[in-house]
Amino acid sequence: MSDIYIRTAGRAGRITLTRTKALNALSYDMCLAIDTALRNWREDDAVDLVILDAEGDKAFCAGGDIAELYETGTKGDFDYGRKFWRDEYRLNALIFEYPKPVVSFLQGFTMGGGVGIGCHGSHRIVGETSQIALPECSIGLVPDVGSTLMLALAPGRLGEYLGTTGHRMGPADAILAGFADHYIPIRQWPDLIDMVEASGDAGILESHSETPPEGSLAAMQDAIESDFGGETLGDVQNSLRNSNNNTAADTLKLIGRNSPLSMACTVEMLHRLRTPNLTMRKALELEYRFTYRAMEHGDFLEGIRAQIIDKDRNPSWRHQNQDIPAVAVSKMLQPLGADTLTFEED
Repeated sequence: MSDIYIRTAGRAGRITLTRTKALNALSYDMCLAIDTALRNWREDDAVDLVILDAEGDKAFCAGGDIAELYETGTKGDFDYGRKFWRDEYRLNALIFEYPKPVVSFLQGFTMGGGVGIGCHGSHRIVGETSQIALPECSIGLVPDVGSTLMLALAPGRLGEYLGTTGHRMGPADAILAGFADHYIPIRQWPDLIDMVEASGDAGILESHSETPPEGSLAAMQDAIESDFGGETLGDVQNSLRNSNNNTAADTLKLIGRNSPLSMACTVEMLHRLRTPNLTMRKALELEYRFTYRAMEHGDFLEGIRAQIIDKDRNPSWRHQNQDIPAVAVSKMLQPLGADTLTFEED
């Protein structure tokens, strides 16, 4: 496949995204190819670890390939999207639970579906250009691909802030929020990959880890705690409107662009997931409840139209204000019954 290069090198299974003109956006076929490779290497004693990287300077993976999701969804075919998300989420779980080290090198943009393949491994490397974000609420989705696990575990209320605003995390912010492990300048990556391939030892990376340039989230933490402490999106908005924090106005502007239903569901999902028995599979199963309904009952198709297709940046959301009825959130997140996401291997 021209969009992805899968091979073994030394002691490593190697997966390189090569779809640079599309910022390495993840297609359904790419998901299936990665899934197959990981399952084969899992049982292969000649493979000690897996290395994920991507060609190009601009992006590791800027998200999922939503063109076909939009094309099928606007024709009333919701099954293609449901199948895509189902198999993508199973891949996310496979990476998170993988019995061998999974090393990812995350240059440039890592967003949406890129987070799902790049931020669930054991050694997540960022460099000076890294920008990790979850902008799904701007297109009528919720942060998914297992990202709600990390958002729920992020310090304090950072999860609510990152999930509703789509804030782009540089390397320091990504490490603080739990989306990355090590900052290593990008010029060192080629030699490090060669060393890890040859040795099969991901521990080499830790000795090359450096202190990243200062981020922005640490300084905002107190403001985020006070402004995002409410139980619902409406509570958050009220706090922001009445806040004395100098970040509140900018935050209101950011969330004002996004789907109110998506943001309300994001807040609710994180609150539900913050329990002692949180697992990746629980996070993915809850995410799938929303994405299963996103085309038919949510804002996804309108969000894609406004942001990607027509590019008028003027979506007509189902709810035009931030005071979302609790029943609307409950309907998007209620169990799917026979359609519940499962993780059995075919």
